[in-house]
Amino acid sequence: MEVWKAAVLGAVQGLTEFLPVSSSGHIILFEKLLRVQGGGAFFGVMLHAGTLIAVLFAYFYKISEIIKNDRKMLLYLLIATVPAALVGFFLGDMIDRIFFGGKYLWIFFALTAALLLLAGRYAKKPRILRPIGVKTSLIAGAAQALAIVPGLSRSGATISACIFAGADRESAADFSFLMSIPIIAGAIFAELLKVFTGSAAVPEIFWLSLAAGALTAAVFGFLSIRLVLRSIKKGSLRGFAVYLFALAAFLLANNFLYIL
Repeated sequence: MEVWKAAVLGAVQGLTEFLPVSSSGHIILFEKLLRVQGGGAFFGVMLHAGTLIAVLFAYFYKISEIIKNDRKMLLYLLIATVPAALVGFFLGDMIDRIFFGGKYLWIFFALTAALLLLAGRYAKKPRILRPIGVKTSLIAGAAQALAIVPGLSRSGATISACIFAGADRESAADFSFLMSIPIIAGAIFAELLKVFTGSAAVPEIFWLSLAAGALTAAVFGFLSIRLVLRSIKKGSLRGFAVYLFALAAFLLANNFLYIL
């Protein structure tokens, strides 16, 4: 894989891992646009490592505070991680076979857009705000498990789920990003396990390409976290919803016109 293509895919992974637009769905699209047949499990590991570095850097002080003084939050994050871990372990391969061709991306892009609009409207209504707790963790965890399907945004689904469960917008975004740490780390571990057990082939990719992908994933991942937090503070994720509806319409047309 050429270095520039690896860098582009890293940037796409970094941006869309935290923007509520689905990283897996966009990686599928850009691999088609760039005529890349996938970088293999190890390339995926490097991209995920980049996004993990981004969220750890962005939330370094909050993570330190949680580890030192907030054991309840650690428990909530663990609870939120379990559903996605179970779904990934038992159904991950089946979901890959069914959905990773990209045929159904438009459906889940549109579903994410609708979810963002509904959550945005709900957040503006007078309501009783509740701190993150076991109930919110379970609801957000279930949303994260559903978001294993390409096109359904993990951050979009979990932020929306937290809002519906009663959290304020900023707490919902923070919890969503903190939730990504164990699930991204788990994805890295699972992909490395496939490589070392021989169940996934390691393609011949230059180390410079791997480094470029990881670096751009980290840089753009950090930028996307800041962008989402800024959008949350302004009180609207409508722009992301409009983008996803437009993308879904284009992909639906593509199913008949074969543009890609």
